[in-house]
Amino acid sequence: MGRMPYLALNSDPLIDEILNSDFNELKIAATRLIHHAAKLGGKGLGTSFFKWLASFAAIYLLILDRTNWRTNMLTSLLVPYIFFSLPEGIFDLVRGDAGKWIAFVAVVLRLFFPRHFPDWLEIPGSLILLLVAAPGFFVHSLRDHLAGVVICLIIGCYLLQEHIRASGGFRNSLTQSHGISNTLGIVLLLVFPVWAMLARFF
Repeated sequence: MGRMPYLALNSDPLIDEILNSDFNELKIAATRLIHHAAKLGGKGLGTSFFKWLASFAAIYLLILDRTNWRTNMLTSLLVPYIFFSLPEGIFDLVRGDAGKWIAFVAVVLRLFFPRHFPDWLEIPGSLILLLVAAPGFFVHSLRDHLAGVVICLIIGCYLLQEHIRASGGFRNSLTQSHGISNTLGIVLLLVFPVWAMLARFF
C-alpha cells in the first residue's frame, strides 16, 4: 500500500468574496437588531417577558388545580386568560396544523371513548379547541390590544379575590401550605396586564 497524497486546499478568491459579503450582511443585521431592541427599550422587552411569565403561571395554576392541590378557584377562567396572553410563537404553533390534530384527537376521544378520556383533560382540551377554532376577529382584534389586556386584568383580579375569600383572608392565603403557591401564581397573572397597561399609557 503506497502513501496517500495529502490534498491541498486552495482558497478560491470568489469563495472568499462571497463569504466576506455574507459576514458583512450578518454584521449589518446584528447592528440593526441591537439598534431596534435599544429603540424599543424596556417596554417591548418587558411586555414580552411578562407575557411569557403570565402564560406559564396560568398553565402552572391549571396543573396545580388538576393535581392533588385542588382549589376552590374557578380555574376555567384560565382558559380565556391563556388565550389572550399566550406568546405569538406558541399561539401560532397551536393554531396551526399541530393544534388541529391535537383538537381532533381530543374530540374523537371525548365522543367515542368517554371512559378513557380523563377528567383532568377537560380544561386543556377546551383550551386547545378555543385556540384552534377562535374566529379571526378575536385573534386579530382582541389579542395584543387593550381589550385583551383588560380581560386578563379582570380575570386575574377575580381569581385573586376568590382565592383570598376561599382561604379565609389574605393572611391565610399566604400562610397555608398550598396557599403560597396559588397566591404567587395569581399575582404573576396580574403582573402582565398591569405592565401592559402602564407601557401602553406611559
